[in-house]
Parts: sequence; structure tokens; C-alpha cells
Amino acid sequence: MPGTILDVKVKAGDTVSKGTLVAILEAMKMENEILAPQDATVATVNVSKGQQVNSGDVLLTLN
Repeated sequence: MPGTILDVKVKAGDTVSKGTLVAILEAMKMENEILAPQDATVATVNVSKGQQVNSGDVLLTLN
């Protein structure tokens, strides 16, 4: 959903477990927690705090 990135909790190279909070997205005046869908290593982070994003934008990639 379109919104603003309030915070990015990981950086490239970090190891995350399924359910780990990776980013917070504000959309329609609500804060939405973006969670890791699986155990993985963060390959890239494509957004930064305060950035506007749209539906379909890739926020980060996991290996």
C-alpha cells in the first residue's frame, strides 16, 4: 500500500528470523509493521526513513 517509511530496522547483511520486524510503514494514518516472511539474510535495503513508497515497490530483498 502507498505510504511513508517511518523506520528501517535492518541493514544489508543482517540475519533475520521469520516474524522479525524489518520496517515500519505509515499508510492511511496507521503504522504497519513489515515482518520478515522467512528466516534469511538481508541482501539489499531499497528504502530509507521518510521515503514515500507505492504499492508494488520493493522495500528490501532477502537471500
